[in-house]
Amino acid sequence: MLAFLIRLYFIVGFFIAFPALAQRVGSDIDDQLLKSRVNTEVNSSVSSAMDSLMSEQTWSAKGQATIVNQSHRGFRAKYSGDNSLTNDKSSKETFDATLYLGLKLSRGLEAYVNPEIDQGFGLSNTLGVAGYTSGEAYKVGQQNPYYRLPRAFLRQTIDLGGEIFQLDEQPNQLEKTITSNNLTLTLGKFSVVDIFDTNTYAHDPRSDFFNWSILDAGAFDYAADSWGFTHGAALEWNQDWWAIRAGYFALSTQPNKETIDASFKQNEWVAEFEEHHQVGVHPGKLKLLTYINHANMGLYSDALAMSALRGGSPDTSLVRKMNQKSGWALNIEQELTSSMGYFLKYSKSDGTKEAFDFTEINHSLATGILLKGNPWKRHNDSLGLAIVKNNISRDGQAYFAAGGMGILIGDGALNYASEEIIETFYNVVFNPTFNMALNYQNVKNPGYNKDRGPVNIFGVRFHVNF
Repeated sequence: MLAFLIRLYFIVGFFIAFPALAQRVGSDIDDQLLKSRVNTEVNSSVSSAMDSLMSEQTWSAKGQATIVNQSHRGFRAKYSGDNSLTNDKSSKETFDATLYLGLKLSRGLEAYVNPEIDQGFGLSNTLGVAGYTSGEAYKVGQQNPYYRLPRAFLRQTIDLGGEIFQLDEQPNQLEKTITSNNLTLTLGKFSVVDIFDTNTYAHDPRSDFFNWSILDAGAFDYAADSWGFTHGAALEWNQDWWAIRAGYFALSTQPNKETIDASFKQNEWVAEFEEHHQVGVHPGKLKLLTYINHANMGLYSDALAMSALRGGSPDTSLVRKMNQKSGWALNIEQELTSSMGYFLKYSKSDGTKEAFDFTEINHSLATGILLKGNPWKRHNDSLGLAIVKNNISRDGQAYFAAGGMGILIGDGALNYASEEIIETFYNVVFNPTFNMALNYQNVKNPGYNKDRGPVNIFGVRFHVNF
């Protein structure tokens, strides 16, 4: 880990020092004139830099609090397993409150920390649906409030020219000016999907959709602890109409564990290409992402073979060894009108091995629209509608049909069918500080099981910014 951080330090140092070194190469001026010019330029640069530092925001403190309640009535279930969504009437609530603290350390270098308080549980303790129903519910829960530090990271931005943009103050973003062409390095603890697989219309459980496989590409098994965060680094190169990102992150010590492998022996590489375009006057983006996980993970076929020899249900934890798992995702967003946007997410992953840190999805297609309230004079309100179809591989089907358990699903048996989810919500913005959303999801074949469901899930979200 130390060697990794040292390498990153020198990479950042190179990017910062290179422009200054380049300016000094190829000069034929007399030494005395050179010293005079350099002194003048240095003094001017220092003065300019100090003016810039004084004029730009140097610190930021923002916060949020969110409450989500979800409930469902009893539904049909021929049987249930340890990881099933309970078929009895149920209601669960989650709460979190976060501080977003930012500090400017030098020109282009910023530090951010996000202390947070969490409380509550997702439906069935966040089990039973591969495309789980609440992005505010984690894979762990507690009855009493508890403290966490989900993010603590550095961000270095290096301008490379182009049009100058003003960035407004936001959570984890100081107000500042940057050029359209730039390099950005993020290093520390944060979420992979803070940077990768983002989407304007479906990505934030505190302002738009709830469902995991709509918020993020379902088959993107991204590195994370049980709350969705990890340690690592990401480098972004933004240039004109395109951007390239690459990241290196630590996986959890075991699938779906609270602790991260600080040694980085179990790791994930992520790369993403982004293209910007316009259809008439309406902007859009297309992103293509790929990832490779190196981890101590079990093959479904090995678990099945062991259970055939020894008896009992298959268990991937008994056959784990260092393996490689890969996948890819296509992510499209397109403004259709000044009030309406469209999104599509398609993803696939290696289905021979167990899910590690996200969920048991090997093939997912999600699409939907987000409509702002302009037509009915509620300009800040939004109405969303999305559908998603999730599938698991043949190896995964055989494993769960034989009674295997995963990180999110496992009914003890399986009558396989695609998991199909429809979600709609209406978000009411009362003022810049407070908004509330009503949400409905219909989940057909939860956990890919035709013998269970469908289930109708009703939700309400209260969100405060401060």
